[in-house]
Amino acid sequence: MLDPAAPQLVVNARALQFSWLPADPDAAAALVPVGLRPRPDRQVFLWQYVVDDESQTSGFGAYSLTYLGLALDGVGPPRAGDTPGGWWTHYLASSPLVRAYAIARGAPAAPGETRLDLRGEWLTTETRADGTPIIRTVARVGHTGSRVCSGHHRYLTVRDGELLTADHPYVAEPVTPFEVELVEFLAPEHPVYALRPANPLVICGGFYSPRVSFAYPPGPNALDDPSAAPDLRHVGPAAASPVRFLADQGHP
Repeated sequence: MLDPAAPQLVVNARALQFSWLPADPDAAAALVPVGLRPRPDRQVFLWQYVVDDESQTSGFGAYSLTYLGLALDGVGPPRAGDTPGGWWTHYLASSPLVRAYAIARGAPAAPGETRLDLRGEWLTTETRADGTPIIRTVARVGHTGSRVCSGHHRYLTVRDGELLTADHPYVAEPVTPFEVELVEFLAPEHPVYALRPANPLVICGGFYSPRVSFAYPPGPNALDDPSAAPDLRHVGPAAASPVRFLADQGHP
């Protein structure tokens, strides 16, 4: 097993990332623990990506991953212009090694497989759980040029009753044009169905890139200043004691 406190690097993954407004805002918000506040519009984010070869990682090996969740209100980004905090509701990884690493850092990791199929200008991405398709996206995509986007994504998790946060740096070469045409949630019985998009589809932003590099930073450390966190009295309705807000101190 990988040391969950150790950083990990991934380079040149094929990745689709975008966000939308949900069909059932209340059901989506219910997946966020008490004490954290989803955005007023209940915006949902999604990453679907594939790492094709073990040479692209510092220790994960080849794998695929889909994660999604809700953008948070009151949890600012690590720097101006970066992405505000997000709560992972689902984290579906093909690799047992990646799942174990993620679980040890508080992510809700479970088995899943993600496929990206690019044919001409059409990108079809499918996420499967237990062999059953649960999410399918279709996007019209172009080619990379000279544009590069970079920054940090801040994600919050819970481990042993303690709230954790980590800032994940990334660099991507997005394609132009890019337009999401279809987002399907295919399994009403799966918990991820609560995050299905509204009809008509409202996309809040995103990109596709055949080359995205990013890092899982060093393991989180306690943050002594509670003013850096929103009002976090407990995590989940069953929690009986306050949680401690932890923050990653190792990001650039």
